[in-house]
Amino acid sequence: MLISVLIALSLCADCFAVSLCSGVRASGAGQARIALAALGFAVIQSLFLLLGWAFGVVLSRFVVRVSEWIAMALLLYVGIDMLLDGVRALRGGRVAEGFAIDGLWSVIMGGVATSLDALSVGASRAMEGEVWADFLPLAVAVFVVTVLSVEAGLNGGRFAGRRFGHWAEVAGGVVLICIGVNIVL
Repeated sequence: MLISVLIALSLCADCFAVSLCSGVRASGAGQARIALAALGFAVIQSLFLLLGWAFGVVLSRFVVRVSEWIAMALLLYVGIDMLLDGVRALRGGRVAEGFAIDGLWSVIMGGVATSLDALSVGASRAMEGEVWADFLPLAVAVFVVTVLSVEAGLNGGRFAGRRFGHWAEVAGGVVLICIGVNIVL
């Protein structure tokens, strides 16, 4: 079980980072909304892990090559949007309102961008011959750790957004862009 938790923590590091950066815009979001976003991320992360395991050998080579570029593109999109909104707000322009992960589409995009590595992990575990009974603890750990990391990230980002305003949004956008570029390097 310890190995499952450690793998889950490593898979959820990017979920935490994206949530922290996105939480900067969450000053008006309530805990119910944050919990729904965390649940959405957890469902997507767990689903990708399970799909990877289910398709194992067939998808593993394709997923590794394509997933990096998809994740980079999605993170660049979100990061550039945050950066531009923050700069506009600092210059006295349109102020970004509400919550960066504010709807189903945003949760799906963020969840997919941060879950492609789970697809690869699931596929590799299947290729190693891991049976369902041995794989299930990892799936449960990934779900639970994802919920906790997204909750912590969104709440931490919300605090930073209140404290540092639009500078935190600019910094969050830069961080997401750097994570996206780092994926393919």
